[in-house]
Amino acid sequence: MSTLTIAATVVLFVIFGFLFIFVNLCIGRLLRPHDPHEEKCEIYECGEPTIGSSFVQFDLRFYVVALLFLIFDVEVALFFPWATVFGKAVHLSDGRMWAQAAAPGSQLPAPVLGVYRELGVGQELLPRLGQQSPAQVQQQAQQLALFSLFDILVFFAVLMVGFAYVWYRGDLDWVRAYRRPQPSVVVPPRVPREQVPATSALAR
Repeated sequence: MSTLTIAATVVLFVIFGFLFIFVNLCIGRLLRPHDPHEEKCEIYECGEPTIGSSFVQFDLRFYVVALLFLIFDVEVALFFPWATVFGKAVHLSDGRMWAQAAAPGSQLPAPVLGVYRELGVGQELLPRLGQQSPAQVQQQAQQLALFSLFDILVFFAVLMVGFAYVWYRGDLDWVRAYRRPQPSVVVPPRVPREQVPATSALAR
């Protein structure tokens, strides 16, 4: 598959996505009932009426949890290129791919040639790779697979250490335990003698 075909497929997919959303919005605009009133236009917050102003300061722990979610989300995105390299290396190390007939105009079998092209190997490097024996290529592919597996395990271990550190510090606790303030002794104000009622003075 050429680069132009891949780009055309992506553009076609994006155009189809926009058209799908636009058509559904137009159909909803024509079919849904239009009955605005005061209660319907009020702010909706989990089915409860809003209390107080919306300009309040969020707790910083909310942002910590959001950042942790973003970190794990980025980690999942980084798994895709690693999985591509690891999968292609495992394919190259498979001896059944080398047992097939060579592709027309090349010394490499057709499945092996396809894996090299998917890995981004240029056309000028394919003749040099074809001069290597299948055993050498399989050994190099196994080393690449092991190195990529070790690489992703180190990356995942560093991520888990950071997550354990954040959990140990208590940053993941939504409600932290805190020490209650000690009740202070309130000293009543001293009343001057001239303001003491007569009944209290007789009681003394």
